[in-house]
Amino acid sequence: VQLQASGGGWVQAGGSLRLSCAASGRIYGVTAMGWYRQAPGKQRELVASITRADTTNYGDSVKGRFTISRDNAENTVFLQMDSLKPEDTAVYYCNANIRSSLMTPSYNIFWGQGTRVTVSS
Repeated sequence: VQLQASGGGWVQAGGSLRLSCAASGRIYGVTAMGWYRQAPGKQRELVASITRADTTNYGDSVKGRFTISRDNAENTVFLQMDSLKPEDTAVYYCNANIRSSLMTPSYNIFWGQGTRVTVSS
């Protein structure tokens, strides 16, 4: 299983970016998907998560500015980031809880490689 994140880049404060993360490989089920971020010198933190039933959860610092969504048919999760601030600068990582084997009903967390977002003031 691989998660491929894309959409990062450079933007001025107040601008927008849209991140995408597609899961591929042997996938027999996907439950929660989400985005985390890690700024230089800081711990990785939750940005947003979404269940298969579209129940969402957001970190306090992004509520009202970011929107998470998903396409279950494509095993893809999106993060629409609006009103970006310099403090949103970080490497953004996607993850997903995936069943990757028919031999066991268990699910495991898989991570994408990260995409860098830079917001200038």
